[in-house]
Amino acid sequence: MKVIRICLQIGILFIFSYIGTYIQNLFHLIIPGSIIGLILLFICLTLKVIPVELIEDGAGFLLGILTLLFVPMTVGIMNYPSLLSWQGLLLLGIVVVSTAITIVISGIFTQRLEKRTEKKKEESECN
Repeated sequence: MKVIRICLQIGILFIFSYIGTYIQNLFHLIIPGSIIGLILLFICLTLKVIPVELIEDGAGFLLGILTLLFVPMTVGIMNYPSLLSWQGLLLLGIVVVSTAITIVISGIFTQRLEKRTEKKKEESECN
């Protein structure tokens, strides 16, 4: 029964991706359709149009196998040996630096958000 539920939830996620692709093709947007679909899903989840439980197991399953989805891309890189030479090292350096910057900025943002939440919690307890 759980397998069927996961398949249906992945189907819901696919529908959002399809709708995003349709909107992208309809309006000839630069943004990829999958990103538009994710934005639509985010809006629906935020406005509580779709409950989180409706996609929770399917999204968890996809996150669990996410590394397997990158295997074809990694194998495809082998067709471009220039990426594995000096250009590859430069590319690797850029990826490492940008990842580090992203982690630092996300950490700072999360800490500020947590402090703001704690401050609001303390203010509500005082009142």
